[in-house]
Amino acid sequence: MKDRSQFTSEIEDKLFPPKITLQIKGKLYFLDEPWVMGILNITPDSFFSESRFSKESGKVLSQAEKMIGEGAKILDLGGYSSRPGASEVSIEEELARVIPAVKVIKTEFPDILVSIDTFRHEVARLAYYEGADIINDISSGELDKSMIPTVGKLKIPYISMHMKGNPETMQAKTEYNNLEKDILSFFNEKLNQCKNAGINDVVIDPGFGFSKTIGQNYRILKNLSYFKTIKAPVLVGVSRKSMIYKSLDIQPQEALNGTTALHMVALINGADILRVHDVKEAIETIKLYKQIYR
Repeated sequence: MKDRSQFTSEIEDKLFPPKITLQIKGKLYFLDEPWVMGILNITPDSFFSESRFSKESGKVLSQAEKMIGEGAKILDLGGYSSRPGASEVSIEEELARVIPAVKVIKTEFPDILVSIDTFRHEVARLAYYEGADIINDISSGELDKSMIPTVGKLKIPYISMHMKGNPETMQAKTEYNNLEKDILSFFNEKLNQCKNAGINDVVIDPGFGFSKTIGQNYRILKNLSYFKTIKAPVLVGVSRKSMIYKSLDIQPQEALNGTTALHMVALINGADILRVHDVKEAIETIKLYKQIYR
């Protein structure tokens, strides 16, 4: 039986939820409402062809400007496709793709937050020195043991995603004792590692499509609020993924409507950041969500 103090605490949490913040290079950002992260793939082989951009600065800048104008808070730059079956990319090629893009975007749009989608600490480090603000690591340091210590030295936010194995083997690793508990245990361990390394701000990403079946992806989305128990911002990346287009028997190019539907579910269940290909539609979804719930 709950005592009076417990009831009071629960009521206060609902009326005055704790503020979610990220400290980035000496500036404190408040996630008073959900943010949108726009995907900029500097790759030739990402699963959604319209999200691919060459190293040509004009095309990258044009897409960056479009996403910023539509309301993106973060641009997520990646030079290594993590889709199943993607070609391996050397560190030299990944740097050649990512570093010029970071430079040109931060020169033209110095106030936009830039995230680097990489599992390699050297890419993270060099991108930081060119202006990157956040590191987005699909492996949470498992594919490069120097990643978490490096980010700790850089003192910038770290996005920790759940995945088992690597992009080549992950879809064969979908066995769990208890899906939600296993993933939560993974994040608790990673949060401790990050804290010990000096990382103060960690965002967690359940890793939709990584080491999960389609059914498991939907189960995680349905129970997303479970992951709010560890008091870290939650990022959701379902945009145009196979959990949508395979379920609807369509192609990624046709999956915007399904993406929008799942974005609303994610927001209702506690998502703090949406990682998306289509910024305008995600912003509109957030606006309608706020009309209902805020």
